[in-house]
Amino acid sequence: MIIDLPFVADLTDLPLTQALQHKLDNKTKPLGALGRLEQLALRLGQIQGTESPMLQAPQMLVCVGDHGLTAKGVSAYPSDVTWQMVENFLAGGAAVSVLARQHGLQLTVADCGVAREVPARDAVPGAPRLVHCRVAAGTQDASVGPAMTEAQCAQALRNGMDIVRAMPGNALLLGEMGIGNTSVASLLLARLAGVPLAECTGAGTGLDAAGIARKQAVLEQALAANAGATQPLEALAALGGFEVATLTGAALQAAAERRVIVVDGFITCAAVLVAVRLAPAVLQRCVFAHRSGERGHGHMLQALQAQPLLDLGLRLGEGSGAALAWPLLESACRVLREMASFQAAGVDGAMR
Repeated sequence: MIIDLPFVADLTDLPLTQALQHKLDNKTKPLGALGRLEQLALRLGQIQGTESPMLQAPQMLVCVGDHGLTAKGVSAYPSDVTWQMVENFLAGGAAVSVLARQHGLQLTVADCGVAREVPARDAVPGAPRLVHCRVAAGTQDASVGPAMTEAQCAQALRNGMDIVRAMPGNALLLGEMGIGNTSVASLLLARLAGVPLAECTGAGTGLDAAGIARKQAVLEQALAANAGATQPLEALAALGGFEVATLTGAALQAAAERRVIVVDGFITCAAVLVAVRLAPAVLQRCVFAHRSGERGHGHMLQALQAQPLLDLGLRLGEGSGAALAWPLLESACRVLREMASFQAAGVDGAMR
């Protein structure tokens, strides 16, 4: 596959890390008393390269696509739900729409390859916006061959990079939607992390035990049909979806621009897994929002050496978990910037 991927530099900076830790340790609190919020503050300072990180113009990107695998019954819902949910996102009625509105996140919905094209509409300031970056009307059936051609996969990656380049701000929250895309995440986890498929395959949108067994059988066929696709980009093209490839490109570009990347659930983690396999330093820019209720997500987080902020049993996707975690990032930045030190407050440091 011929594509120029952005360079993602190593952020390791020991003096900065030591300065950030010293600043946190000298806030008016016992050592480590803010727990993982302090770890989050340290991570945000490292990403932004400053002792006083500030989050500006946060962007929620929800990438959407359809999958040929859905014809094999891997989801409890028909593929028509994909385009219907896009309309719901744009109308402001979906969970991520509500949460983005609540937290001041600009919501962008990208049609990466929905089977039924979503009509363009006039941009309204502050409202969710639609980006058309369609590669095709859904991927092919991965159970009989590659889901995408190499050219299609490369185009989706470029689309993700282009979307991020055009966005303001220094924080990107990742979301997705596409009936059948938990299957894609399961396949990528199995192929790139070596996790047994039975441990990767869950209920998705609500399959019962028989449905999960049917789904696993189809996914076994997909792995066998694409047995030669073992490298990250090969696996992405053979097993992935247009929305997952677009998110991979977005993550790579955001990392190259040193944006904070807030990763939602199972499917967005799959996109990040591919990105990290291509450029390991992407992981340094990531904050993992939550542990979902989808069976494979724990394995995905383990493969990424990630500790999520929340564990609420979510399994919706859309970026909903990323939006829910967002206030914690804002709080972590404020602690670093605004909380007094012992010296500034005139408080006896012996309380530590």
